[in-house]
Amino acid sequence: MPLFHQHQLHEPPDQRTKMLETPVPSLIVTLAIPTIISMMVTSIYNMADTYFVSQLSTSASGAVGIVFSIMSIIQAVGFTVGMGSGSIAARLMGQGNHRDADAYASSAVLMALVLGLLLAALGLGNLGSLIWALGSTETIYPYAMDYARYILMGCPVMVLSFTLNNLLRWQGKASLAVFGLGTGGVLNMVLDPVFIFIFDLGIAGAAIATLLSQCVSLCILASFFLLKKSDLRVSPSCISRSPKLYLSILKQGMPSFFRQGILSLSTMALNFNAKIYGDAAVAALAIVTKVFTFIQSIVIGFGQGFQPVLGYNYGAGRLDRVKEAVKLSVKTCTIILTVCAVVGFAFAPQIVTLFRDDLMVIDIGTRAFRYQCFTLPLGAVLTFANMFFQSLGKSVRATILAVCRQGVFIPLVYLLSWQLGLTGLELTQAVSDLAAFLISGTIMVHYFLREFGKERV
Repeated sequence: MPLFHQHQLHEPPDQRTKMLETPVPSLIVTLAIPTIISMMVTSIYNMADTYFVSQLSTSASGAVGIVFSIMSIIQAVGFTVGMGSGSIAARLMGQGNHRDADAYASSAVLMALVLGLLLAALGLGNLGSLIWALGSTETIYPYAMDYARYILMGCPVMVLSFTLNNLLRWQGKASLAVFGLGTGGVLNMVLDPVFIFIFDLGIAGAAIATLLSQCVSLCILASFFLLKKSDLRVSPSCISRSPKLYLSILKQGMPSFFRQGILSLSTMALNFNAKIYGDAAVAALAIVTKVFTFIQSIVIGFGQGFQPVLGYNYGAGRLDRVKEAVKLSVKTCTIILTVCAVVGFAFAPQIVTLFRDDLMVIDIGTRAFRYQCFTLPLGAVLTFANMFFQSLGKSVRATILAVCRQGVFIPLVYLLSWQLGLTGLELTQAVSDLAAFLISGTIMVHYFLREFGKERV
């Protein structure tokens, strides 16, 4: 089966008019709202577990931070397959080539299932060693084992959910994707206290609730394909035997893999250095990480609405609209993050206390939270620089910037903790964000001025 048919069919005039003529602000907002909700729901899965598990003990709270690295890897694999196949399938559908688009979607589902099963087998087969490798302490270890066991059992379900979610989003059916994930997210928040406290399953109950919620999300997302609400057909008969097809999915999804994968490695490095100072440090930094991940999900969701506008207009030579989209997105999200930073700085102790009423956790968490608030407004440039190059097809720059923030973090966490102790750990993410901002901003501005300063509009 050929990977691409070279014939090119034009998109319907109404779609072209919409993407090229609709005012940029309203177009981006319309596309961004569903993706913002989708990203926030994904973060809520982790936030709900963190909140309810933290009510058990400081060690249990720390366990969620330890297992966060596993969740990041699962999400990395799901987004790699989903983003890679979805972006190619969308382009093929735009060409009118539905046969190959269906082949990519169907093959991606098989690929997600196989990779999910492989992750589960590897993780469960080496669970004890894995938990130690992620930076667990002796007191956190039993909680992390109970929590991670069920999360790893759910690997195939989670990878498939993330893949189907992205396949729907790339078709422009973000509202369906949001409904599937959103239902699971709400169910997770309802089931967490039931399984943890009423059924007295402890931290294992939180993991079981997450697993069941993901199963429900998967069933809903799969139903959209089975009921033909998707323009992409997923069927065993459409699965490709071409190795090139699977390699092309991986290549297209690689920036997503590196972005999430490096997050997992940086979390491991943070936990390894934090455990020196006890469970309270691990728990506090885990709480801060989850809250800031939730805040950043708003920007990432906005960016996913901004990307198709950028790519479509760049391809059509409408550089005036490209410039407007970039400036509007960076400015809007910088304002949003600045407001979040001010509120977060003022109420840092109260936010940390919501998760764990432990004086040491509150003390460490408050300082780390406030340090990160100083650099939080820089997050708009960090996010959009990566998405800017990804939308323009500059995969090398996009991949470099995708790993820049947490890639800088890993050496810094060892250096600063060695030089400044616990204060160094609390400062690391803020210092990393500042360094990544300088790198990302410089690369983006240089490219923007060089390419977009030309009279090509």
